[in-house]
Order: sequence, then structure tokens, then C-alpha cells
Amino acid sequence: MNVLLRSAKIIDSNSKFHNQKMDILIKNGIISDIGKKLDLPKNYKEIQLKNLHVSNGWFDTSVSLGEPGFEERENIEHGLQVAARSGFTKIALNPNTHPLIDNKSAVEFLIQKSSSSPVDLYPIANLTQGAQGKEMAELFDMKNSGAIAFGDYNKSMANANLLKIALLYAQNFEGIVMSFPEDAGIGSHGFVNESENTTRLGLNSIPNLSEELQIGRDLALLEYTGGKLHIPTISTTKAVKLIKEAKKKGLDVSCSVAAHHIFLTDQEIESFDTNYKVKPPLRSDKDVKSLIKGIKDGTIDMIVSDHNPIDIENKNVEFENGYFGTIGLETLFGSVRQKLELEEIIDCLTVKPQQRFDLPLSVIEPDSKANLTLFDPDAAYIFEKDNILSKSKNSAFLGKSLKGKVYGIVSNKEIILN
Repeated sequence: MNVLLRSAKIIDSNSKFHNQKMDILIKNGIISDIGKKLDLPKNYKEIQLKNLHVSNGWFDTSVSLGEPGFEERENIEHGLQVAARSGFTKIALNPNTHPLIDNKSAVEFLIQKSSSSPVDLYPIANLTQGAQGKEMAELFDMKNSGAIAFGDYNKSMANANLLKIALLYAQNFEGIVMSFPEDAGIGSHGFVNESENTTRLGLNSIPNLSEELQIGRDLALLEYTGGKLHIPTISTTKAVKLIKEAKKKGLDVSCSVAAHHIFLTDQEIESFDTNYKVKPPLRSDKDVKSLIKGIKDGTIDMIVSDHNPIDIENKNVEFENGYFGTIGLETLFGSVRQKLELEEIIDCLTVKPQQRFDLPLSVIEPDSKANLTLFDPDAAYIFEKDNILSKSKNSAFLGKSLKGKVYGIVSNKEIILN
């Protein structure tokens, strides 16, 4: 793969070329030169795109693809193509499968299945056997097989002692334990945020308290045990405050927020459209503002799509019966671009997640591996069904005005362009 990216504005705070418009020459997957008006070598492909910006390849740390078990929703091969065309060169795959990812063979299957893709797949393995919250899974074996963290997707850990033991045990191999932020005793029967509006609509709620009680408990356990804790997809004002205070104490905790939680509010629920049924639920405008502030002040470490394909049979039903989840790979950048500065977004998609999950951090400089995302941060459009790349069509962003167009990626000696 030999290519010349012409007149690309480089967004990489660790590079001496940061915020400069340069030509980037790539030979056999390695950046061979960066400069102004580089000559086009023979047999090189030239790429020149409107308002081209280039950053290090994006990393989405919360993606579900279905396979194994739910291939009708999405499979690994096609899902990684969707990720590539959405700007991601790396994804962390949730154990949202059947069978679950609770043993080393399951982890190795995912890595082998994705080995030929330009997108690197990093499995998140289950923390407990069968995601039942009763017995710890084979954490050490799964870590050695390639799992980068351990958590039961969208399931709270009711057993505080088991989480305590997991945090203690995982310290032996620098493992990251994940805990979904929901107290099941309070939130397990709800569908939406608790508010005057949702009460009027007659829908069972998942109050902010459910999230905040769980996070408070988990942080207390972390303070007691030490170790590394990651809290995925937080959604409330107090959650941000609790994590901010924990970081000030020196606790080794990180967290993420889903793009739909900083773009949409619980007002969308009035339509009874199950595409807005997500977990945690869409929250209030006050919560959205707190989440955005949490990104800006560094409390929130990463932005994720929380991409969760659901087949139409489980979405085109009454709201109470619809499955939780929205697809989000295609819309992550275009939605958050309206809420955040470009460098804030790129930092939460590159440097911070790679540092947290101990992955090599590339820099856009000569002699570095070409692991790049190509995009136009200013292109505006309405997201329509035709824009959906995924096999499942359950998007909460249909009909929304987005800003920011992804051109593609350069990764693993391949170029994928839309």
C-alpha cells in the first residue's frame, strides 16, 4: 500500500505537525515523509479530499456485533467494515454474544475471526461465568489470550464481595475490571429516565439514583482494594461528580460516555420510538450539560458509540417490549462534533482510551506506522436510513442534523474509503 495524502490538516497533539496542513507519504503501511507539496512517486495513489483532516486512528471501547450467536443482527466481518468506514481502526468488543466470552477459547475465536481486518479487535471478556454475577470467570487465562478488560455487558454487579475479589485478583496481572453503573434493585424494571415527562407517559423508570448508588459503592470498593476500575457509559450529573472526586483521591478509575447521551435527551421518548430505548436511559438536559463539562475538564476519559445492533423483530414492538440498544458507529463523530471541540473529541477517541487499555500510542510522524482516520470535521448533513452501514437499522439518530463526515481509514497496510 503506497499512497500520498494531499494537503491534510494533522490533528495530533503529540506530533510536531499538529494543526499543520501537510502532505503525508505512506509506503508499505509506514509514514515515510511529511511535508509541503511532496512529489508523487511513481505507482503511488494520490488522495485529495475536501477539507481533509487526519488524526491517529480512532478507538471505540464499547461495540457489540452479535457474532457469535446473533449474526442476524451483525457479524464480525461486516461489523468491522462498518467500523472502518465510520473512522475506527480499533474497537473493543463487548461480550454481548451467545455463547458469552467467558473463557479463553471464546476470546481466541474473536481474535482469529478478525485477524485479516484492517480494524484491530480487542475483546472485553465477561467478568463472571455466564454473566450471572455468581462466579468469577477465567480472568488470567483470558487476559493471556488477548482480553483487554473484564465486565458483564449492561449487567450490574449485585454481589459487592465478588467485585471486591475481582479487583484484588486482577491486580496480579494489571487487569481492568468493568462495572456497569446500575443498581439492579432500583433500576432493573425500568425503561426510561425518571422525570415528570416520563411519569406522565406512564413508563417505568430507571432513576439517576440507580446509577449513582452503584457508582458510589463501586468506588468505595476500589478505595478499599486498589486495582483498576472502568465504569462504562455513565449518564448523570452526580455520576460525573463522584468520579471526579474519586480521581482527586488518586483512585485508578476511568469512565466513558456514549455519544447518544451527550446528543439526545429524554424528551425523545415522547415518540415511543424504541430506537431511543437505551441503557442507561436518555437523561435530562441538565445531565447532558454535566457530561459535556465532564469531558472538557478531563473527568470523562473516552467517548464511545455503545453500538448495539438489534434486529427489527425486537425493536419494532411496543416500547416496554423492545430491546435496549442503538447502533452508533456511523454517527459517533457527527453527533459529538456539534457539542465538543475537535481536539477534545480526538483526544477521547485516541490518546485516552489507548493509554487506559495499555495499547501502543502512535504519533503522526515519519517512520511511524500509518494508523490514521481521514475526515472532514465541518461537513453538515441529515442522517437518513441510506446512511446506515450496519445490517441492523436501529439508530436513534435517524432524521438528526449531524456535523462531521468520515472519509475512511488507513490501517494495517490497507486503505478503506467511503
